[in-house]
Amino acid sequence: MKVLVINCGSSSLKFQLIDSDTEAVLAKGLCERIGIEGSQIVYTPAGSDKITTQTPMPDHNKAVSLVIEALTGPENGVISDLSEIGAVGHRVVHGGEAFSTSVIIDESVKAAIKDCADLAPLHNPANLIGIDACEKLMPGVPQVAVFDTAFHQTMPEKAYLYGLPYEYYEKYRVRRYGFHGTSHSFVSKRCADLMGKDIKDLKIIVCHLGNGASLSAVKNGECVDTSMGLTPLEGIIMGTRSGDIDPAIIQYIAAKENKTLDEMVDILNKKSGVLGLSGGFSSDFRDLEAGYNKGEANCIRAIETYCLRVAKYIGSYAAAMNGVDAICFTAGVGENGPMVRAKICDYLGFMGVELDAEANLVRGDEAVISSGSSKVTVYNLPTNEELAIARETVALV
Repeated sequence: MKVLVINCGSSSLKFQLIDSDTEAVLAKGLCERIGIEGSQIVYTPAGSDKITTQTPMPDHNKAVSLVIEALTGPENGVISDLSEIGAVGHRVVHGGEAFSTSVIIDESVKAAIKDCADLAPLHNPANLIGIDACEKLMPGVPQVAVFDTAFHQTMPEKAYLYGLPYEYYEKYRVRRYGFHGTSHSFVSKRCADLMGKDIKDLKIIVCHLGNGASLSAVKNGECVDTSMGLTPLEGIIMGTRSGDIDPAIIQYIAAKENKTLDEMVDILNKKSGVLGLSGGFSSDFRDLEAGYNKGEANCIRAIETYCLRVAKYIGSYAAAMNGVDAICFTAGVGENGPMVRAKICDYLGFMGVELDAEANLVRGDEAVISSGSSKVTVYNLPTNEELAIARETVALV
């Protein structure tokens, strides 16, 4: 079966066409600036160079039609016609408490996704637009929703509740939901495969470190804790997000700077994290690492603070699971940041973590980066959320 994987943003649409039998990516691409002047589609068939085409894209319906045209085109298409696509898998950011697994989309599922829109106002409405566009252009083709939050629904109450009046959970479901669940699920399962052990016998900490970043504690194959919360703002320091802070800081700065609540939330989401810590230098760890190596104080400050925060979460999750067998680094920074990995693991000697300095130089490839004497196996493990979505889709249809 060929599965089209769709990841819809408010003004973008990422896609991959995957052959589920071989798990090969037949083509991938990105529609950018949907509904904005200067829109374009970047399309890459397997084994070929990127093809960039600037074309008006007033809405997601047009974006999806351009994707189909690219996939079936006479010159660079990878399928003969639309009938070769057996199913479409959609990344949906927030499923709330309604979804603990992936589901085939029907009207009730779409209504539930819409009900969660206030928890992910930038993502869920866009996800629904992508679903509707695919339904119109591919009638009768099964559509599957794969939720970022689903993997974390196994968390026990003691892990997902906040220290707030319980009535806010009862009335508004204010709780920790967690995100990046597709990645955390994929990486933890791959880790068990590489260890040659049943995931139900393992305690794994997954560090999904990208511009957005989260950690999860996976015990016996189930998530028992994760760092992101009601929204993706909670947790470790990220590219532009603050992560955990004293809530009173919001009122304090708002009063000093004459900011509204909305302005403060914008600062916490878009102007904080390592971008803020570096004095606005960069949210890109490649830039920060280069600055660190030149001795630039703003870059040193950002990286050191970031690495300590990640290490503290790892330590807390080892406590939550009463031990840890493996630590996995994944996503853009995790997979490609030897310096960051080394600095984080320097804090973990009390757990018996010991890196192999040479093995840790790896970027973007699967590798054991711990030494033979390390009591905890440390992996560099590339994530593959699109493949995970395709697998979930095939399992359902």
